[in-house]
Amino acid sequence: MNAEEIEKCIDQFGADIYRFCRKLCSDRADAEDLYQQTFLKAMESRQTLDWEQNPRAFFFSLTCHIWKSDIRKQARRSAIAPCSNFSDELQATLHADENIEEACLQRELHTEVNRIIQALPDKIRIPLTLYYLSECSIEQIAQIIHKPPGTVKSRLYKGRNIIRKKLEEAGYE
Repeated sequence: MNAEEIEKCIDQFGADIYRFCRKLCSDRADAEDLYQQTFLKAMESRQTLDWEQNPRAFFFSLTCHIWKSDIRKQARRSAIAPCSNFSDELQATLHADENIEEACLQRELHTEVNRIIQALPDKIRIPLTLYYLSECSIEQIAQIIHKPPGTVKSRLYKGRNIIRKKLEEAGYE
């Protein structure tokens, strides 16, 4: 791919790819690295981009493969020399005209759902993230993860049920 094609891809669906990176990494710095690696890897590849074969799915798939590779690399490294990461979560400031109690409950629910999603296995978490965050169709997700559409539907169903059950166990209705 050449620089013009990459630039066109960034303009068309770069924000979706970045959002997907943020959900996979759960850390802004790591997400930015993954985002840059994705487009760099695409530029380094000698493939020509076929605009009729859903290039968006190609970039989601590339992002997913790079992320999985990084996870495996981190697992190997931590098996050799474990390290810990200390990061403080930034709190959003509330506006004076908002209902503080409701805002706190919404933020708590959002945090709980994110915690549950992060605890899901990758094979369920990735389709959920692609479907709800990146608004990919089931067919596009099937292309990205190289599974049949029925498998994608099954994983979405399982993921929703797990989230629902965990929220009920935690006392949410």
